[in-house]
Amino acid sequence: MAGNGMISMKRILNGGAAALVLAAAALVAVPAQAQEEFPFGFVMTLDAARMPGSKRIPSIEVGDNGEVILELWCDGGKGQFSVAGNTIVFVPGAMENRSCTPERAQADKDLLAALGEMTSWRRQGDQVTFVGSKSLRYVINSN
Repeated sequence: MAGNGMISMKRILNGGAAALVLAAAALVAVPAQAQEEFPFGFVMTLDAARMPGSKRIPSIEVGDNGEVILELWCDGGKGQFSVAGNTIVFVPGAMENRSCTPERAQADKDLLAALGEMTSWRRQGDQVTFVGSKSLRYVINSN
């Protein structure tokens, strides 16, 4: 009878350990999955310092259907994001040509080119990183 009690206790402990492992895996998976959502409906600001003599920092406002309102270092305009899983494509639309310094105009061209070359994205909390020929990190505006 003592032998049967030992086997039963082993089974209970093994079953409890398996349940604990499954519960821990479920808890870890839920936050990771929640962070994977693309931030449709939010404004994101480029994680960069201001250019000398300017208060602007580029931002992207992404609508629920991927439509984009883009503010660059000087110019602004529209575009479209297409997102499938962690793959992303940006197609620029009409851009306003504002009166820009040569440095800001070049920075706008460089940023638009980098956005056009991005192929994937990842999100960690309020930070979204677009990856392509170079990485661009944006912060989701939470206020």
